[in-house]
Order: sequence, then C-alpha cells, then structure tokens
Amino acid sequence: MEPARPKREDYEYERGGVANVFMFMEPLTGRRWVDITEHRTKRDWAHQIKELVDERYPEAEKIVLVMDNLNTHTPASLYEAFDPSEARRIAEKLEIHYTPKHGSWLNMAEIELSVLSRQCLDRRVPDFETLQSEAQAWQEHRDEKGIKIDWRFRTEDARIKLKRLYPSLQE
Repeated sequence: MEPARPKREDYEYERGGVANVFMFMEPLTGRRWVDITEHRTKRDWAHQIKELVDERYPEAEKIVLVMDNLNTHTPASLYEAFDPSEARRIAEKLEIHYTPKHGSWLNMAEIELSVLSRQCLDRRVPDFETLQSEAQAWQEHRDEKGIKIDWRFRTEDARIKLKRLYPSLQE
C-alpha cells in the first residue's frame, strides 16, 4: 500500500474436498435415489448397481437402466468388483441403454442432478456428512411430494432433432 494507491487483497480459494453423486430416477413413480460417495470408480458404480438389483428391486426380472456413457458405467465394472458368477447374475438382470454421446439432456437422472444442484448444492457445503444429509433430505422431500419429470420430448421430435441417428427409407 502506498499513498494514492488502494490496499490490495487477494481472495484465496480453499477447496474443502470433492464428492460424487450417484443418481437413480424412477420416472413413472417420481422416486429417486441419491447416494453421495467419496469416489467415482468402477467398483463404486458396481456396488450401486448391486444395491439396485438386490435391495431396491429384488423381485424384478429385468431392470431397465438409461445411463450416460461414462467409462465406469459398464457391465465389465461388475466383474472388477465381484466374482464372475455374481457379476453375471447382476448383469443378467439389467437391460442397459446408453444415451447418445453429448445427449445427457435425454437422461432423466441428469435432469434430477440439475435440480439437486440448483435447490440443494448451489453453495459451499461445509463437510461430507452435511452434504450427505442435505442430499438425503432433498431426495425425501421430492419423493414425498411425488415430483415427476414432465417429459415432453416425443418420438416425432426425436426424428427431427436426432435425424442423423434415424435411418432413412427414402434414400
């Protein structure tokens, strides 16, 4: 600081850590499942899927998953986390559909993540435990209200917007 020169202060960004958010969305019922974890590895994803199959939908013959193309979101991840027979058992219960690359807006879980970000995570969260409890409270509130996604994108719209992905019979 000098005469005729204002005092200068620099802001120091302090990163308190990072976390991963797993989001599962059941669009027809308006239920979602949010799980905050410390990591986002293939094993973490595999354990989420095992919980989905064994605890959330144990009676289901098939579970339809619409997911992004993240490298951890593959049946191969199950084989890294579990013995082959267990991985196969879990994988056989899944019907996986991947959203197109750069098409995360087609994934309802991504829409829910956006809402979670705006309603719950739009500020600094002091610690991991607070993040977990606030995300859980957000999930419970939305589930209790039965909040669903009003999906307006129709097949006809897809044929226009995603024309390059649909075959043409007139060529």
